[in-house]
Amino acid sequence: MDQLRVGLYIYLDLRWFDHPFALSHFKIKSEEQIRTIRGLGLKSVRYNPDLSDPGETLAPVAPSAVEAVALAPSPFIVQALEAKRAMMERIKVQRAIAARIENAFINTAKTVREVEKNLFTQPKETVRQAGKLVAQIAESILCAPELALHVMGDKMGGEELYFHSLNVTTLSLMMARDVKLPSEAFGTLGMGALFHDIGRKEIPNRILLKMDPLTQAERHLYEMHCQYGSEMGQRLQFAPPVIAIIREHHELFDGSGYPQKLKGESIGLLSRIVALANHYDELCNPLNIADALTPHEALSLMFARLRNKFDPKLLQVFIRCLGVYPPGTIVQLSNGVIGMIATVNTAKPMKPVIVIYDASIPKDEAILIDLERETELSIAKAIRPAQVPGEIYNYLSPRKRVSYYFDAGQNSPEKVPL
Repeated sequence: MDQLRVGLYIYLDLRWFDHPFALSHFKIKSEEQIRTIRGLGLKSVRYNPDLSDPGETLAPVAPSAVEAVALAPSPFIVQALEAKRAMMERIKVQRAIAARIENAFINTAKTVREVEKNLFTQPKETVRQAGKLVAQIAESILCAPELALHVMGDKMGGEELYFHSLNVTTLSLMMARDVKLPSEAFGTLGMGALFHDIGRKEIPNRILLKMDPLTQAERHLYEMHCQYGSEMGQRLQFAPPVIAIIREHHELFDGSGYPQKLKGESIGLLSRIVALANHYDELCNPLNIADALTPHEALSLMFARLRNKFDPKLLQVFIRCLGVYPPGTIVQLSNGVIGMIATVNTAKPMKPVIVIYDASIPKDEAILIDLERETELSIAKAIRPAQVPGEIYNYLSPRKRVSYYFDAGQNSPEKVPL
């Protein structure tokens, strides 16, 4: 204990609940921290020379040379433990919020399934219900003081096929909020995003579900879903701007999209928003899961190699809202700890909430670190799931399919009846 000094990276062999620090291993930053460590009743602590400041190495000492420092808990330790208990309460609240949001997401996906199921048997009533759902989602997004996007868990209720529509709707409305789109446009955007792929109902499953590359003829037929969707929208008496989104959601800013090869601002603004959200979600959640990119990889690809295909201002907005490390990304923190981005506040995307891997803590009680509060920590880099040891991967449970939702509070779409 008398060898402790600022700059050493140390490990506390205590349960996380029995010390006042945010993590059980960290780099010592102050003399005050040293006094706190000495007051914990430990005879010694382990340290890692590789993670310590350069030059901070210690000569080996005999165990008998290091005695426990018997100190009564100082006022600082008492105060720090109170802060730790407050942190544990915050984690408990965050976990409850995440469970509520996840239930809202699953229930909303079920509603989307019912909408698509009844769209042509009860068109008038179903379109009305879809409009109500979109209005509630839009209202929740507009009313939230700060919009927090959460990565969803693996509680699949057979609604996986409807997650894409919901993802594109959520991400599109997120962008609309950031660019301060008029509130009356949210309903149009939400309906267009929700039904953007409606024309796929006319495409044979042998094409929709084909894992191998499509032939030229198959590709041409698949691309017809935009036109089919436009025609279906007309039959359902969608508003013309909604039909335009359905028709244009695969048009790209450089003119390489389809079906009309529109270019630049000849593509409607709402269509440009949906095209961006749609492409991102297809990269993260392709038909063949083996081809899936991590959220971080998808954003990096869109910015580095595909940026000419999207409205540059909207692409900046999208990256700013999701952050360089979107929810679902596995990261290494500046202290070497591995975690997964759980929640991003779109107003402060570089200060997410992160689920931390700690083998000494049960998975369902995992530590949640809020980088807005833990100012000494930062994200060092993103890590591909394949590079993460199996036990860490299973603990963090990166999602096979990445889905996002937001805290709708009392306006939760789970209340929408059908």
